[in-house]
Amino acid sequence: MVAPLKVGIAGLGTVGAEVVRLIETQARVLASRSGRGIRVVAVTARSKAKKRGVDLRGVEWVKDPMALATHPGIDCFVELMGGAGDPALSAVEAALSAGKSVVTANKALLAKHGLKLAKAAEKHGGALNFEAAVGAAIPVIKTLREGLAGTGINRVYGILNGTCNYILTRMEQEGLSFAECLKDAQRLGYAEANPSFDVDGHDTAQKLAILASLAFGTKVAQSAVYVEGISSIAPEDLRAADDLGYRLKLLGVAVRTAKGIEQRVHPTMVPKSSSIAQVMGVTNAVTIDGEGIPPITLVGPGAGGAATASAVVADIADVARGIRANPFGRPISQLHDTKKAPMERHEGGYYIRLLARDFPGTAAAIATRLAEQKISIESIVQRHPNGGAAPANGKAVPVPVILITYATHEDAVRRALAAVQRDKVISGRPQVIRIEKN
Repeated sequence: MVAPLKVGIAGLGTVGAEVVRLIETQARVLASRSGRGIRVVAVTARSKAKKRGVDLRGVEWVKDPMALATHPGIDCFVELMGGAGDPALSAVEAALSAGKSVVTANKALLAKHGLKLAKAAEKHGGALNFEAAVGAAIPVIKTLREGLAGTGINRVYGILNGTCNYILTRMEQEGLSFAECLKDAQRLGYAEANPSFDVDGHDTAQKLAILASLAFGTKVAQSAVYVEGISSIAPEDLRAADDLGYRLKLLGVAVRTAKGIEQRVHPTMVPKSSSIAQVMGVTNAVTIDGEGIPPITLVGPGAGGAATASAVVADIADVARGIRANPFGRPISQLHDTKKAPMERHEGGYYIRLLARDFPGTAAAIATRLAEQKISIESIVQRHPNGGAAPANGKAVPVPVILITYATHEDAVRRALAAVQRDKVISGRPQVIRIEKN
């Protein structure tokens, strides 16, 4: 009879407590699927006295994460403390060096130290599993690492942050401003008191760096990701997107190009007909474009205690089965360097919103500057305020002009708009949003 897998858990917050509960309530199913039992034998957390709603009788309480990581009585160390540095980093390193397997949901740790940790797992023979780090219950890590091991990947992109998707959904459906939606998201617990990590795109960038490594065999490098957030998005952008057949999402995109792997996070117009456009609220989604197969879209809850714990327990079950996949899909020696692709080289369609001054020659000046950069316009929409009626005070009011371009290069768009601003035929700064086709 095979001995049960003995698990130690560091961190007993919402996710950690739910992992303990799942292992207890699903014990028979897990044993049947894994070929052996799974038992939580030791834990550690900041407070022993805190009520967590799970039965920890018979479970050893260890004084700190390092002591748990090197505990001779555990086979698998589960890190649920979070953070890119200590104590998570030192504890995971210690567990791997001791030959133990590690399961973590810590995207920040993997984005910064993933290569070093994968090398330690490779050297000492333990598993390093992190399905919950990207998309929580969405099995995108396993899909890229194992399910599509024989498929060349051309592009992986998705909605990787529920906070941003919730805000953009509310802005679209209710016509609210970014500030109004953010305040409500904070009230409901979807956004942190300091939301910049989410709304400025950095959370998505960490997750994208992990996905790009799995998809393209690159070394994990968050510094190689171009990042823009959603704070500049206005209700009029969402209305225009709707009128033009698009929906606005914050996407993380990693794509193979002739110049290398392009990794970028930014607000993006996606066709309403696309699968990813249908994903609303706090839900996450990832689309994978592989050679010889139609695009695959995985949709599900990207955060939350139950969803994250589900992925953590699935990783623990893989350890119990004896599965030892390369953490990033290939041996560390075969992962190659990647550099930050200059966005000036990006090629695609663009949404451009200008506030054009209502003077003779304005339209001609804009058209001339675009033509100089060989930018072709797919559509143009001009929205006269007050239905085109003359303003009561007799002063000219800037006219919103919305342009959709055919595929062009970003540096051409930037040069054209800089020239338009120098011509003083528009008010304020142009709004530029990239378009991602199916």
